[in-house]
Amino acid sequence: MTSLFDTSFKTLLAGGVLAMAAALPAQAALNVLACEPEWAALTQELAGDKVNVSSATNALQDPHRVEARPGLIARTRNADLLVCTGLDLEAGWLPLLVQQSGNAKIAKGQPGFFEAGSFVPRLDVPAKLDRAEGDVHAYGNPHVHLNPHNIALISAQLAKRLAAIDPANAAFYGQRQADFASRWSQAMRKWETQAAPLRGVAIVEHHRNMEYLMGWLGMRQVGTLEPKPGVEPSAAQLGQLLSQLQQQPARFVLRAAYQDERASNWLSQRARIPAVVIPFTVGADKESGDLFALFDTTVRRLTGALK
Repeated sequence: MTSLFDTSFKTLLAGGVLAMAAALPAQAALNVLACEPEWAALTQELAGDKVNVSSATNALQDPHRVEARPGLIARTRNADLLVCTGLDLEAGWLPLLVQQSGNAKIAKGQPGFFEAGSFVPRLDVPAKLDRAEGDVHAYGNPHVHLNPHNIALISAQLAKRLAAIDPANAAFYGQRQADFASRWSQAMRKWETQAAPLRGVAIVEHHRNMEYLMGWLGMRQVGTLEPKPGVEPSAAQLGQLLSQLQQQPARFVLRAAYQDERASNWLSQRARIPAVVIPFTVGADKESGDLFALFDTTVRRLTGALK
């Protein structure tokens, strides 16, 4: 005969087991929200099936400007880790998104917030901040991912952060990072050999988002389509730039896949130089499905413009 005590004890025991099971983070994949596709791709390289990862933006979207739709707010609310560029790239939308989500563990300064840009040397840090100069970033140029050496530095730090948040799988993240670092190092040597002809080449860029790429490959900028960062080019600006190129020629005009093609095509036709489009981030086209393919495609298109 079962006593009331036995029944109560079994009920409590069952409830305790269920509570413990619910509290075991190792039993479920981490939810990771990346602000940009490159960080979603890097997280997937390092974490494999230990994470559910998605990106707040896509490759054909300007990462400066994002609308906090209900679906994105829901993903933010459920995130265990937020992986973003930082350096004010997402300043126009991320703080509000995190606030609306109510998810305190991914707030800036918490372990659940990872700012990739803080782990690399930064370019274009302004001596003083003057908004009259356009979309100037106080902490430097935020487009750090276009130098693969920066990806290598960030990957090591991201693997450590994943291990800190999910210590049960720390060894797994360490092994994945070591494997990625080896493959990435080999790939960088290949890209740098292939891109050797680009050293010293003069280019025009649409927006100042190619500085890390140019620094890595030794290219130099002789003009921008935008008169100031974030200000779309006018007919007058393009005319001035065309006149400038008669005295200081460029080999090609460069833009990211998410940027409007009209200004670069206008200059390309009149200056008689190629207009080159690079994916800029993972997923911009069928040739750029992961980080390795992103740089394969980028180097191939840049060197192809010299032929």
